[in-house]
Amino acid sequence: MSMNRLSREEIGNFDEYIDRLSQCKLLNEQEIKVLCDKAKAERGERQAPVNICGDVHGQFYDLMELFRIGGNIPYTNYLFLGDYVDRGYYSLETVCLLLSLKVRYKERLTILRGNHESRSITQNYGFYDECMRKYENNNVWKMLTELFDYLPLTAVVEGQIFGTHGGLSPNIKTLDDIRKLDRIQEVPSEGPICDLLWSDPDERFGFNVSPRGAGWTFGQDNSMKFNHTNGLKKITRAHQLMNDGYQHTHDSHVTTVFSAPNYCYRCGNLAAIIEVDENMKCTHMQFDPSPRRGEANLAKKTPDYFL
Repeated sequence: MSMNRLSREEIGNFDEYIDRLSQCKLLNEQEIKVLCDKAKAERGERQAPVNICGDVHGQFYDLMELFRIGGNIPYTNYLFLGDYVDRGYYSLETVCLLLSLKVRYKERLTILRGNHESRSITQNYGFYDECMRKYENNNVWKMLTELFDYLPLTAVVEGQIFGTHGGLSPNIKTLDDIRKLDRIQEVPSEGPICDLLWSDPDERFGFNVSPRGAGWTFGQDNSMKFNHTNGLKKITRAHQLMNDGYQHTHDSHVTTVFSAPNYCYRCGNLAAIIEVDENMKCTHMQFDPSPRRGEANLAKKTPDYFL
């Protein structure tokens, strides 16, 4: 849409933002306001080839390692499945870099909303505190969490691979059901928007109560039915720590990908991205954490079911 095209001056500004953020340097409040205003429009379809990525949780230098392994934008297409903030030491730099890349190269990058892209969760898991520490007020937190309301909940690659942060919902049977949702709101505590961001695959059939206290667990019967109804081959989702960076479940109808290596700087896990080629063949690329840059030791006690 022409209203979203950048002027030559804006292109120069966003190139400068990206250069600064790539060095892990902050934008100022006014620049973040400009960024949020420009980042509010997005679509949910992606073309192959594309790299699909899971949680990054403010681990900025590991995000740079991800781009080193997977290829830099604009030379590589990306779909990120949410959870850019909280827990890691550089949530602001991480989410602002991804948003700046999205505005500058909107055909190359889609970023979905995760369950941590919400006001309530970020007040408990680090992002609010980081904004207050780095800006000495909550203006930037307010701007970014308002923007999070505009992030798409799902994406589809070439009509075949479905991507969302968490999983399925008993209230959603078709992709059209998702398109009809009024998504521009804080993540509710229940209902289909909550389910897409909070649910997890399970070995049991059907939908069952989730130990997370939000969303559901969903069985292979649900995954197969959802894929068949919508002409999909696979569900890709994030949301759960995987020691190898990824895991196939439900007879490969579901793949979980997690892209924060050594999560919380203490979990010792590998990270991964899913590389989807032009023939829709999926390859899993694992990577180790980047060399430590002297981040503070943030090994807070966190409930295992939130990992």
